[in-house]
Amino acid sequence: MTATLKSIALTLARSKDFPNGSSQIGYDLIAPLDSNGHIDLPAWKKYRAACSVRHFSPAEDDKTGLLVHKAGSAEHGRWVFDYNVARDDDDEAGFLFGHHAFVPGEYVSIRDAKGTMHTFMVKSVILANP
Repeated sequence: MTATLKSIALTLARSKDFPNGSSQIGYDLIAPLDSNGHIDLPAWKKYRAACSVRHFSPAEDDKTGLLVHKAGSAEHGRWVFDYNVARDDDDEAGFLFGHHAFVPGEYVSIRDAKGTMHTFMVKSVILANP
């Protein structure tokens, strides 16, 4: 693996339903980041099999999948969490993931499989285990 692969922890930010956010709802990602904290597309292409996601919530079983870059959209591609490669209806899409920095304290948005957008805070970014 490469030193650019990072383990990224996202937790649910404040919302109407969770005024204090929730550390029990979120995502753990493995993704290559450049020096500014942006997802590194060339490194992802090289290490895509290692780029994974785990969604956790007390309301449901954990879901695991892959971080996938799909063609199209306004950012000339979009990042999705693909939990079943045989289906698209379970994918969750990162909102402008190609432009956001994954740096502790920053916020990112993810559209769930039902089409609802949720905001998450980047809690930590550390080197991924080789």
